[in-house]
Amino acid sequence: MPPKAHLETHLTVEELKSRYRNAPDTTEARRWHLLYLIAQQWTIKQAAEIVSLNYDYAKEIVRRFNREGPSALKNRSRDRTAPKPRSLLTPEQQEELREALQGDAPDGGKWSGPKVARWIAKKIGRPVWPQRGWEYFKRLGSPQQD
Repeated sequence: MPPKAHLETHLTVEELKSRYRNAPDTTEARRWHLLYLIAQQWTIKQAAEIVSLNYDYAKEIVRRFNREGPSALKNRSRDRTAPKPRSLLTPEQQEELREALQGDAPDGGKWSGPKVARWIAKKIGRPVWPQRGWEYFKRLGSPQQD
């Protein structure tokens, strides 16, 4: 049988159990459950299998807990902020598009998402998905009606 994992005594077995049962989300609950089982003399492999975690990931959780303490188990994905979406057009180019949308499309017809995408692609020098053209079309508005 493989040797039992060593856990630093940051928390008692009862405290581990309490954190497992009161975790704010399933990610943290599984991590605390893993440590709770290991504290009860389970191997990392056995505990990882019970809580459905990859063995190497389970070893990393134990290492982080031993090194950093209880704060290492916090689900940090909640703290991340999504990157701000980048605009394809500068504010000046957006104003130019807004003015262009007041008239007819370059082909003489009405504006559409794909036509706006082609207009933007010509401005920025790279392909633009029709959906992005539609987004700009709706955002900047057009007095044209079907």
